[in-house]
Amino acid sequence: MAATSPARTDGPTVPTSPPWPPRAARTATPSRPPPGCTRLSARRWPPGGLRSSTFPWSTNLFRPLGTGTSRTSTGASSPTETVVRSIFLRIPRARITNVLVRVLRGHVDHPHCHPPPNEVTHLFSRRISIAAVALLALAACAPPGQSAESGAGATGPIKIANVNAQSGQLSSLGQWEHKGVKLAIEEANKAGGINGRQIQLDLFDSQGDPTVGTNVARKISAEGYIAMLGTAESAVTLAMAPILKDAKIPNITSGQSPKLAELKSPFLFLNAPTSVTFDETLAKYLIDDKGYKKIALISNNGAYGSGEHDAFLAALKSRSVTPVADEVVTPDQKDFNSNLAKIREQGPEVLFIGAEEVQSGLIAKQSRELGIKSIFAGGAPMGTDVYADTAGLKNAEGSVVSSPYLSNEASDQIKAFAAKYKAAYNEEARMHVAKAYDGASIMIEALKQTNGEGGQKLADAIRGVKRAGLLGDYTYDANGVGIHATKIGLVKDGKVVPEVAS
Repeated sequence: MAATSPARTDGPTVPTSPPWPPRAARTATPSRPPPGCTRLSARRWPPGGLRSSTFPWSTNLFRPLGTGTSRTSTGASSPTETVVRSIFLRIPRARITNVLVRVLRGHVDHPHCHPPPNEVTHLFSRRISIAAVALLALAACAPPGQSAESGAGATGPIKIANVNAQSGQLSSLGQWEHKGVKLAIEEANKAGGINGRQIQLDLFDSQGDPTVGTNVARKISAEGYIAMLGTAESAVTLAMAPILKDAKIPNITSGQSPKLAELKSPFLFLNAPTSVTFDETLAKYLIDDKGYKKIALISNNGAYGSGEHDAFLAALKSRSVTPVADEVVTPDQKDFNSNLAKIREQGPEVLFIGAEEVQSGLIAKQSRELGIKSIFAGGAPMGTDVYADTAGLKNAEGSVVSSPYLSNEASDQIKAFAAKYKAAYNEEARMHVAKAYDGASIMIEALKQTNGEGGQKLADAIRGVKRAGLLGDYTYDANGVGIHATKIGLVKDGKVVPEVAS
């Protein structure tokens, strides 16, 4: 009878005889354990367990592409490294760790035996190769833009990332957006989710910073998220878009920059019009309807401000109007006296402001302090209470706003939405909340059509959604723009009212 080693407390006894069968015998019948061997379920291997020193190369797989230690002569990542690491970045780390451990202990697909000590070195190198094959197979099972569990047979939660600024100057905007998304997701989950599966919504703080946004994009593409909602900051969305496109992760954004549509990404969708629509509506009202000709511009050179500037300038030129002044500032600028002094010299009838909420309010306030009497005009940021509070209610009074969402009283649908939002958060609804809710609702409708699958299938479903939303009727075009009209409102006592009711 074969001798056996003393029993272990962490697994079954391991025979030391008969000897480990030759390689040919092991590979000839892979579906069975070799004679004399016992499946090892708990014995540790390599000796001492798995440490970082066991795989000195493994942590490199999780670094952003192009930053690893494997280099070509030019300092760039080798082609092989780039391909392999791009696959690894799409697989959750927990799954990679599990596969590596199972392979190295002999538990992948055909879990056979633990080798005797004299075969450890040979088998280690062999199983490293098997690990690579197993992980490539794992990547094939979870294509880009899809979680490990997707489709009709999946039972786990569907992971969606909500990326918006929760800190920094744009935090109020990001917090509104998050509340709108959360309300829609909670309603869907209470109604049974996506064909019985719940939606797992995770919030990521972009800080309004494109660099932070790119890091978040890599994170969500590596951790099994099949879709993203946000951001509200055009510059951040522009930075994230190429990464999400490569990972085949559909993104419904609240950004408005025309550059977003110009990307023509099949995975990027807007839940509001671009600045082109906002500013064409504004120019038509100011010039065609009201007859103003002396118009000055002040805008920042960020993604949103540049989009507003270029779109409004194009609308003026199409009407043969040349601005009397055109001042450009930086997104973080807070003192505009020198810019506004130049504008004051021209005596404009209208001052167009192309900036976000806080900065627009500061410009309006400082304009009045310098004695500028112009009518203020701009896009959606000027329709918020942040703008009115920053500018001061008296200074903001009469500002002209172009927006697809002017009032919580505009329709029965909007009234019902505003009521349930106030019940949930004890505050008034606003345009940024409404468009985030619309975007999340479109995502939910598309997920129901795909049975929770992501990738290209989800992107195609989003593009096909026709929805009567809070901002209007959504019909997506080839550039991912779903809403194509805005309305004119005026600021009265800190709130926007439709122009016809003024």
